[in-house]
Amino acid sequence: MRVSRRGLILGGSALLAGCSSAAQGARPVTPVATLIETPPPAPVIQVAADPVVAPPLDPRGLIRKELMGRAMAALDIHHAKIPNRDRMYVVDFKRHSGEERLYEVDLHGGSVKVLRTSHGRGSDPDHSGFARSFSNVPESYCSSVGSYVTAGPSWGPLQGPNVLLDGLEYSNDKARERAIIVHGADYADPDFLAREGKLGRSYGCFSVAHADLPDLRERMGQGRLLFAFA
Repeated sequence: MRVSRRGLILGGSALLAGCSSAAQGARPVTPVATLIETPPPAPVIQVAADPVVAPPLDPRGLIRKELMGRAMAALDIHHAKIPNRDRMYVVDFKRHSGEERLYEVDLHGGSVKVLRTSHGRGSDPDHSGFARSFSNVPESYCSSVGSYVTAGPSWGPLQGPNVLLDGLEYSNDKARERAIIVHGADYADPDFLAREGKLGRSYGCFSVAHADLPDLRERMGQGRLLFAFA
């Protein structure tokens, strides 16, 4: 077969094309690519991520288990009125007033900071250092138990800087009417405790040492739970 110059320039592909067209009934040529088996894709292995485990609250066990359980339940019960859930405050009125019984609980990191706080004179008429009874009645000068929400820093002519509280339950819903607040007091200072062996009594307020109040007032802020129980 004579090959033209054009066929030589285009190369063997043109030549093969001409030959295949001339051959009648020739068996089709299978492309080489189809003769090579493609390996199956490697299997994808799913590795389960480690679960995120929240740090335990109160790892040192400073707060009674029953009290902590009640406080956590209060967070859920009053969730609509407690928008800030980064920390909460718990008061254990079962403890003596000379003990640290006001707990600031970091709900994210699990740590606990402890302070002292007083109770009302109506709750401890004998001034034993232990709160024996509680009331929501105005002029009873008793402490009230239950869930409060902090209503923000304020200032009063008698107690000076303070934190307002709103009671969320029947046992303390007159807190604003009774002016139950968090404030500093001389009878909650360390020198009073050293002299008397207990803190003085309030009119139902959560009084703390003057030195503790500024930082506590800022951190309590507004919209956080304060839960008091005995």
